[in-house]
Amino acid sequence: MSAPEAVDAPAVLVGFARALRAAGVDAGPDRVQALIGALDVLRPGVRSDVYWSGRLTLCGSRDDLERYDRVFAAYFGGAGAGSRAVRAAPATRLRVALRDAGPAPRTGGEGERDGVPAAVLAGSAEVLRHRDFAGLTEAERGQLRRLLAAFALRGEPRRTARLRPARRGTVDPRRTVREMLRWGGEPAPPLHRARAERPRRVVLLVDVSGSMAAYADALLRFAHAAAHGGRVRTEVFTISTRLTRVTRELAHRDPDTALAAVSAAVPDWRGGTRLGELLRDFLDRWGQRGMARGAVVVVLSDGWERGDPEPLAAQMRRLHRLAHRVIWANPRKARPGYAPVAAGMAAALPSVDAFVEGHSLAALERLAAVVRGADDA
Repeated sequence: MSAPEAVDAPAVLVGFARALRAAGVDAGPDRVQALIGALDVLRPGVRSDVYWSGRLTLCGSRDDLERYDRVFAAYFGGAGAGSRAVRAAPATRLRVALRDAGPAPRTGGEGERDGVPAAVLAGSAEVLRHRDFAGLTEAERGQLRRLLAAFALRGEPRRTARLRPARRGTVDPRRTVREMLRWGGEPAPPLHRARAERPRRVVLLVDVSGSMAAYADALLRFAHAAAHGGRVRTEVFTISTRLTRVTRELAHRDPDTALAAVSAAVPDWRGGTRLGELLRDFLDRWGQRGMARGAVVVVLSDGWERGDPEPLAAQMRRLHRLAHRVIWANPRKARPGYAPVAAGMAAALPSVDAFVEGHSLAALERLAAVVRGADDA
């Protein structure tokens, strides 16, 4: 079999860091530069060297380690290098080619997973990030599921009434006096306090109607990862001809088990779409009581409305008054020549704070950035 085409090393590592950030690891440019520098000293073509270099340079806390292992396994294929199986196995060549260097020589004694270099798998993962969910093969869907399982969603922070100790802020007189008493009444530097921050609640409304059939599985897996990957409280509903709350079904840790429970609980898979009526039901039963108040509400839908669009426009205005922000992710927005001329989408858009794409992994990564307030579309 001919050797696979060499993959550009910096592009692979930058894509890996991007996947880590989507999973909640703060792998910023400085850490990526440290990783590239470490691999210049070590062996950039050896899987175990890439694993341990990345683990030491990209992870900043104990919580990052499990996320790192999941993303490494999904991005490079196989298990993380820290597992027993990989520690016992011989080193695996990545066949990474730098811009100013030729491909690494192939060594017969060094095994590769299924004969495919891990960097080629990583390169395919980077290409997969931009592929439309509707055009994926079954093998690509499997890889996408592994990448989505490592996803994390952070809610936009909000300041609460609770005060906490801080380096800066207003002076905390009680703590300052107690500190002075500890030292026998001697003067001490003033201690400060500031208002604590908590992430805002995120509410996901996922369209599972017939027009969204090609995207429903990936979007529900995104919702599952959002419910498990961060400390933000996440509520999930499906919308088609009925409104179904599936937060409890998505509480299963295993994504496949969770989606099977959702499938059993949702009676209107691939049905029609009554967005205005279902949005009214959500606001009357859940939103008005507090679930949507001050929350970040995300609608994942193509905007097709079977009924009159005017009730949808009215309910969107009502939702906009309650929520902190309303975000609409439309998988069809990425198509060439797309314009929001469908009656439902056109009616909803004036009450939407951010209108983004939702057709690919890269689009969901950007959606996550918009949800946490880092990118305003």
